[in-house]
Amino acid sequence: MIKNTLSLSFVAAALWCGAAYAQEATQEAETSAETPQTEVGSDLDLGEAGPRVGEQYVKEEVGSWAITCLKTETDTDPCLMRQVLSGPEGQPIADITITKLPESAPAVAGATVIVPLEVFLQAQLALSIDGAPGKRYNFHHCNPVGCIVQLGFTQGDVDAMKAGTKANISVVSVLAPNQLLDIEVSLAGFTAGFDGLSVNQN
Repeated sequence: MIKNTLSLSFVAAALWCGAAYAQEATQEAETSAETPQTEVGSDLDLGEAGPRVGEQYVKEEVGSWAITCLKTETDTDPCLMRQVLSGPEGQPIADITITKLPESAPAVAGATVIVPLEVFLQAQLALSIDGAPGKRYNFHHCNPVGCIVQLGFTQGDVDAMKAGTKANISVVSVLAPNQLLDIEVSLAGFTAGFDGLSVNQN
């Protein structure tokens, strides 16, 4: 009788301990499920994609033009049209950028052209569209990169570029004052690129 009682007590104790252990294990499992575990490497910096604030980037290519924007802290980055111009042997020789101006401005578009140094400044820069009579523009200044001209385009100028195939920039080099240096500007994609620009408020 004593043996049977001990046996039953031992079995009951074993069952109680087993039940207690099972309950404790269940509680631990539930606690583990409720508490998120820290994954290996979760504190690593995965980096950020895209340009930094103050950095230029190419938003898209439209024909011969690159829509180049300046990254800002706002949702709207100011953009312009840019084309790198090649010389007679295909080497990059000049650069033109175009922005859309507010309606209050005397011109509807502004452009900056950078040409090589050693140009004859007094001869000005000439720009024509599809061989039509062009306009002459004064040089603004020169720096180590090149000589810079800041142009203003009227609505008529913009309409002519939209309808045209190519523009031609010509300057006079001091190394060959009797010969014009002609630089071609492709107008492929000009209409879509210009119409897609936002007005530059600066």
